[in-house]
Amino acid sequence: MQQQQHQQHQQQQQQQMQQQQQQQQMEQQQQHQHQQQQMQQQQHQQQQQQMQQQQHEQQQQHMQHQQQQQHKQQQQQQLKQLLQIRMQQQQHQQQEMPLTTQVKL
Repeated sequence: MQQQQHQQHQQQQQQQMQQQQQQQQMEQQQQHQHQQQQMQQQQHQQQQQQMQQQQHEQQQQHMQHQQQQQHKQQQQQQLKQLLQIRMQQQQHQQQEMPLTTQVKL
């Protein structure tokens, strides 16, 4: 009888131990999941931020590009005007200058 009781007692203790271990494992798993979720959230936020930044940069580039185009157009117009003035000047000079100097030009 005594021996049986003793054995039962031991078994109970072991079961308790096992239960405790299981609980610990459960807790650890939960913590692990929590960490994973946080990681994912952070990544998601970062991605969103990056997306926004990229969009912002693209918009800026677009703005700059437009400005550059306008600038180019202005430059071209200026060049045309300059050319026209030069042409006029040349014509004017040609009319006034004698033939010998024309050959040098």
